[in-house]
Amino acid sequence: MLNIAVKAARRAGSIIMRASDNLDALTVRHKSLNDLVSEVDRAAEEAIIDTLKSAYPDHAILAEESGASGDSEYTWIIDPLDGTTNFLHGFPVYCVSIALAQKGVLTHGVVFDPNRNDLYTASRGAGAFLNDRRIRVSKRDRLIDGLVATGFPFRMFKHTDAYVGMMKEFMQKTAGIRRPGAAALDLASVAAGRMDGFWEIGLSPWDMAAGALLVQEAGGLVGDLEGNEGYLAGGNIVAANPKLFPQMLDVIQRHLTTDLRARPGGTTG
Repeated sequence: MLNIAVKAARRAGSIIMRASDNLDALTVRHKSLNDLVSEVDRAAEEAIIDTLKSAYPDHAILAEESGASGDSEYTWIIDPLDGTTNFLHGFPVYCVSIALAQKGVLTHGVVFDPNRNDLYTASRGAGAFLNDRRIRVSKRDRLIDGLVATGFPFRMFKHTDAYVGMMKEFMQKTAGIRRPGAAALDLASVAAGRMDGFWEIGLSPWDMAAGALLVQEAGGLVGDLEGNEGYLAGGNIVAANPKLFPQMLDVIQRHLTTDLRARPGGTTG
């Protein structure tokens, strides 16, 4: 199954890279405020689904552009182009993200960065890899030494004040903050030890699924803003090495509002 996911990701990556040479010719529309989609997103997603369905016709799909389809204990969670805004501006930070969940449990994950030809893969219980080399989260144990990534609110602004409070404190208590603009790649960077931690508010399952498994299989911790499970459903995520995870949560929880706290069932407001 992992090999099929890799095949699908590379096929989508080829479509994306061919299109990157002629960005001005693309048709782009707004799905919502600051949420863009192009025919490249759709073509890449179609290629992924075609590859997966050819191998596993009975599996269900949860994809960013086409939504949910099928009924199976196996569900492929797909973001064909994470970082669309970056892509459309020629800023080379974007990726393909594909994960497989079995009965709601993430079992395989692939994040492919076509610009660098970096392939991140993970299977539950088998570790995480970058281009076939085993990767681990960083060993830094002090937040002040940590480099953390985030994603600025870009389409949901009701939590902006809480987020700004978090960011201000992290600015004072870390070695630096980065905002590359592709959550799946940020999570992959945490898994590879390139970043020490990551947090973001208001994501979708396809933004997080593959990257979250990478972090876990690389020895890191992943949770919602209170450190609990349910981040895929709730949309808010924190990921870090085991030493920095609780330190990041301490900062974040000082700025949580009532509607950012987890509700029963793992959802948030």
